[in-house]
Amino acid sequence: MPGRSLRARADVATIAAAARPVVVKLGGSVVRSSELAGWLDAIAAAPPPIVVVPGGGALADEVRACQSRLGFGDASAHRMALLAMDQLAWAVAGLRQGFAVGATEPELGAALERGSVAVWAPYALIAERTDIEESWRLTSDSLALWLARRIGASRCYLIKSIARKGATASAAQLARDGVVDAAFPDMLKDSSVPTVLLGRGDHKGFAASFARTGQEPESCGAEIV
Repeated sequence: MPGRSLRARADVATIAAAARPVVVKLGGSVVRSSELAGWLDAIAAAPPPIVVVPGGGALADEVRACQSRLGFGDASAHRMALLAMDQLAWAVAGLRQGFAVGATEPELGAALERGSVAVWAPYALIAERTDIEESWRLTSDSLALWLARRIGASRCYLIKSIARKGATASAAQLARDGVVDAAFPDMLKDSSVPTVLLGRGDHKGFAASFARTGQEPESCGAEIV
């Protein structure tokens, strides 16, 4: 449908206009941690337009367990995991005023234009795509990069409940260690979006860097290479 394709490209241009958005992947483990409130406060206070990508958290873990018990295939598990992310999106957006769920690019763009923090519910945009791998090799980490590239984000932040070390991190090593999914290193190369790893306690530095510069911080977290 050519008209639909043109509309999609126009929506992406609208999202990326003026200040380019920042994508923040909020790990499911972070949602269950005591630092969630601090991260939501830091995200809400940041000047750039932000799109939050929630992980599936315990809901995605339940999909894995259910697949193991019942034996359905990865295509079904993929869609169920996307729905888990959708549910976490609604949970996260319900915790703060000014956070709005968006499923599609027009909805995300509209939320940003209103000055809201957009929270992505990915099922509507991802479930029927044939170019997105339907397996546990690809999870919300890679989907955050996919979205960041699609909307022209200036940077992607991955927030994890880990003890971060150093100023740089290898995507390949993070994948081997299970910090990110197996598809992430290739997705990072394909997206060409600068990506930063943040860990426990980093919400304070994240907020302070924005407060000092009034814009996206350059030295916050570990740059993933």
